[in-house]
Amino acid sequence: MGDASGEWPALPYSEWRDTRDTLHMYTQVIGKLRLALSPFEPGWANVPLYVTARGLSTSPMPIGLRAFDAELDLHDHVLVLRTSDGQTERRPLGGTVADFYNDVMDALRRLGIDVKISVTPSEVPDPIPFPEDRTHATYDLAQATRFHRVLSMIDIVMKEHRAHFHGRTTPVHFFWGSFDLAVTRYSGRFAPLSGDDVISRFSSDAEQICAGWWPGDHRLASPAFFSYAHPAPPGIASVALQPPEAAWSPDAGEFLLAYDAALTSADPRRAIRDFLATSYDGAATLMGWRSELTTFAEPIPASADLAARRPT
Repeated sequence: MGDASGEWPALPYSEWRDTRDTLHMYTQVIGKLRLALSPFEPGWANVPLYVTARGLSTSPMPIGLRAFDAELDLHDHVLVLRTSDGQTERRPLGGTVADFYNDVMDALRRLGIDVKISVTPSEVPDPIPFPEDRTHATYDLAQATRFHRVLSMIDIVMKEHRAHFHGRTTPVHFFWGSFDLAVTRYSGRFAPLSGDDVISRFSSDAEQICAGWWPGDHRLASPAFFSYAHPAPPGIASVALQPPEAAWSPDAGEFLLAYDAALTSADPRRAIRDFLATSYDGAATLMGWRSELTTFAEPIPASADLAARRPT
C-alpha cells in the first residue's frame, strides 16, 4: 500500500532556516568529535552521523579502550553524552553556538575525555569559529522535531534503496559539513583524485554513484533529493528519470528531485524510490557497471517458508 501524501511533513526552508543554521552548527561541533577521534576511513566514512529514532548520533567513538557516543535528541531536545563505563552528561538544546560548544567541552572534561577539535566550521561560507559564534542562536523545538520526522522517513526509504546492491556501499549516513543524508555505491574501480580541497580529494578516489537528500541551504533554498556519478560519464544529462518532475541540473552537475514534488505525488515513497533507482540505473549503464550488482537472489522469508511446509 502506498503512503498518503499527508503523512510526509512539509519542510519549507524559509520557515525554519534560522533553526536549521543553528542545528547545522550543533551537528558540526558533535561531528568534529568523530573527525578527531575516529581512525580515517576511505571516503571520510569515519565522520558522518547516523539517524536514530530520536535524532542524530555519532555512534561509539574510542577514548583509549573506553568508548562514548553523542546523540542530539530532537524530541526531548537535549544532547546526551554516554560512556561505556556508565557515565552520562546531558545538555539541553538551544542557545548560541558559542555556549553550546563551551558546554560540550566542559561536559567531556567531566567525563574524563580530553579531546581538541577544529573550531572552524566546515563547508559553509563565512565560517564563524564555534567559541565566537553568537550569531546562530535560534532553536525552535517544533521545527527541529519536524526536521527529524522528515529525516527519519527518508532514511527508511534510502535504506531500502541501499539494500538492493551486491557490491560495496556506505551506510546511509548524515554528513554534518554539507548537512545532507547520503548513501554511496562503488564499482570497485579507482578514480583519479579531483577537487581543490582535502575533503574533495579524499572523497573522490573511487568510482561511485551517490544519492541523497538535503533540506536546503544558501545554494538551493528548498529541500531536494540528489544523485550524481563520479567520474560523470558522457551523456549523463540525457538519462531518463522517474518521476517526471526529476531532472538533470547542469548548474549542480547532479540529478535533482524537489522534495515538494515528491510530496505532491500520489505515492511519495514510490516517487523517491523511482528517482533513486532510475538515476542509478542510467548512470551505471553509462559507466559500464555490471548488472549483477543489483540483481541477486534473496532468501525466502521465514513466514513464506513456514507456509510452504505446512500441510494442506
